[in-house]
Amino acid sequence: MTRTAPTRRTAVLSLAAASLAMATGTAQAQALTEIKVSYQPSLYWALPFHIATEKGWWAEMGLKPVFSTFPAGVPQIAASASKSWDVGGTGSVPAVLGHVRFGIKTIGITNDESAGNALLARKEVADRFARDPASIKGQTIVLTANSTGDYAVQSCLKRWGIAKADVTIKNMGQAEIISAMSSNNADLGGLWAPNIYTLEEKAGARVLCSGKEGGAVVPGALIARGEYAEQNPEQVARFLAVYLRAWSWANANKTEAIAMMKKFYEQGGVSISDASMRKEFDTRPTFSLEQQLANMNRAGGASRVDGWFSAIGDFMRGTGAVPTVPAPADYITDTFMKRVAADPKLREFANNTK
Repeated sequence: MTRTAPTRRTAVLSLAAASLAMATGTAQAQALTEIKVSYQPSLYWALPFHIATEKGWWAEMGLKPVFSTFPAGVPQIAASASKSWDVGGTGSVPAVLGHVRFGIKTIGITNDESAGNALLARKEVADRFARDPASIKGQTIVLTANSTGDYAVQSCLKRWGIAKADVTIKNMGQAEIISAMSSNNADLGGLWAPNIYTLEEKAGARVLCSGKEGGAVVPGALIARGEYAEQNPEQVARFLAVYLRAWSWANANKTEAIAMMKKFYEQGGVSISDASMRKEFDTRPTFSLEQQLANMNRAGGASRVDGWFSAIGDFMRGTGAVPTVPAPADYITDTFMKRVAADPKLREFANNTK
């Protein structure tokens, strides 16, 4: 009996410890706040969502993300009407459209994707158009309307003195564009990365002009539904801290980040070379918390971000997507970035490179 008593006591204590652990785990799970995150899969600026999930950083910020994905920005923005998502990332053109139609707020910048949106030509005709861009007049360009790709293409045409009326624009999804150009059913297309690299590598297509070469700054936007942001400012700030942490880590650990990018892209059906994945990092600047605040600073008047989005608003008015150019101050806010910076825990988390 003297030998079995300690064993029984140990069993009772172990059971109690296990019960406590289960209760604690349940309490922690219950403490997580659900947040609905929308994005477009297999895109560079969406990589932080994957990294944060793999690293368990959402839970560290008390969040439980529920993801929804969309093939492009316009359907993503439209889904906000049903409150199917709370926060996310999208292109700057859809972000402006989202404000005009649904009151969506732009709360930060995902990356500078000016070099990642471009006009491409099929390999058989690329040399001719590159030598004489004016010969693009009268041609058909397939692109995704009201997108950053559309914005980049228009900036390139403007650079060459070609009016939109001088070409025929045909609206297509990105996968359709790749298919059309690969099968020689379209000569010119507007695409964004990594679709650019897919067409280059699989079909030999060539970039004639990127948004950057066309003189356009093409930012990606971090967004939130206006109503959600107003009612849940702390959750929005935590979302931003998670996103910024992922970029802080990725830029300090590129080899591992590229390996994670490969997995993330493949999950969305995109397969590109390691060289193209490195090109994503090399040509598309991202912004730290400090840089975000500097870009959105209105202390001396309009911010840099205001200027970028005003130009995008001009483009959208020209396409008829919006009746007037919305004032950036009506929908671009640094309130939530400032909230991250003012909270020592959030600030440290956002800047952590480990």
